[in-house]
Amino acid sequence: MECWARDVPVHYVEHGDGVPVLVLHGAGVDHREMLGALDPIFSELAGYRRIYPDLPGMGHTPAPGTINGADDVLDVLLAFVDGVIGDARFRLLGHSAGAYYARAIAGRRPDQVAGLALICPLVEDVRDLPATQVLHASVDPDETLGAADAGVFRDYFVVQTQATLDRYQEYVLPGMGLVDEGGLERIGQHWLFSTSPGAGPPYTGPVLIAVGRQDSMVGYASQWDLLRHYPRATFAVLDRAGHALPHEQPGLLKALIAEWLDRVHERDSC
Repeated sequence: MECWARDVPVHYVEHGDGVPVLVLHGAGVDHREMLGALDPIFSELAGYRRIYPDLPGMGHTPAPGTINGADDVLDVLLAFVDGVIGDARFRLLGHSAGAYYARAIAGRRPDQVAGLALICPLVEDVRDLPATQVLHASVDPDETLGAADAGVFRDYFVVQTQATLDRYQEYVLPGMGLVDEGGLERIGQHWLFSTSPGAGPPYTGPVLIAVGRQDSMVGYASQWDLLRHYPRATFAVLDRAGHALPHEQPGLLKALIAEWLDRVHERDSC
């Protein structure tokens, strides 16, 4: 499916009917990573319309020369919300850079975003990054992947099993091959928003912040500071999880998301 947003044809897929749930993936992949990680959770829950767009410069959404930084991407995403969701209240989830954009959307539309879930969120001031490490390795990616792809797998996953390798091959690798490197480089030069998502009033909806204890890409310590801006946040640090937390701890993430959805529903029912 496609929605024109600020003259950008945003490609997206959706599943299910009911309350809209917008899911934003991280950098360097496409919608399939979060679809593969989260849709098995939502498929067991009735009444949710899951919307998975490709962010500009990734998947099948282009990054034209008019998109030169995070502010431009945010404008596209807000126009996408207007075109696909309209003025309905929706749940919002993001992983990594997708969580950074999700925070900004919630800041702009606090009354429309009923609940916010941030998974391994990228933040402005990263500190105390854990050293890169592998906690468990029971598979050799060189047996099925080329050298470059095997190297990315080793860098991304702290738990390297047949299950995580299968997820990598099915949900991560396909999007990596579609990245507009020039477009992402241009956006990356101005990746900070002109106004921080934490600069406005606190967001008072139910929030989930889930981080990996072994995440050497964005860490887990800086994200604790987000609690000041989210008074209704659950903060969970998961061991045996790096930046690929959705693939490495799917059971715990499922429980956390289900509990977060219950909190959002409870608040909306009041």
